[in-house]
Amino acid sequence: MGMMVYQLKIMESEITLQIILIKPTPKVVFGLQKGSGSNYETIQKQIPVSDDLSFTFTVKVKGDRAKDTFPKFSGSFVQGPADNKFVYIDIGTAAGQFDTIWSRRLKIPLTGITWKDIDSLSGHSMLQATVPGTGRDGGPNCATVKPFGGWHLKRS
Repeated sequence: MGMMVYQLKIMESEITLQIILIKPTPKVVFGLQKGSGSNYETIQKQIPVSDDLSFTFTVKVKGDRAKDTFPKFSGSFVQGPADNKFVYIDIGTAAGQFDTIWSRRLKIPLTGITWKDIDSLSGHSMLQATVPGTGRDGGPNCATVKPFGGWHLKRS
């Protein structure tokens, strides 16, 4: 019986996240980073023409609701230290493109996602973040997204 209580208390599940890049720099490859360090690949590679880009992926959610104020995230797309997890969008040469001057990465924070957000997800819904695709210098947005509008429920 004790084992069953433990399983209920500490649960692990998967949620779907979607990043929308608004008006990213044209003719530059943007992709989602899978893996970390030197052992990574860029997937869902896209070159913007005139539209926004979208990246959809899953992350593992774990943690103890009784102790953890916020859920913990892991999985092949999740980067960073325990208290500051994020997802990378690889840009230009970082995404394997050779005919570009751009080599950047965009950090999308996973901070601010609450247990309530997780509980609100059902069936075909996901959490979505909308991020500017072009930086102040006219090139691809990079480093940590500022200001970051956070993650919001999107029903499909």
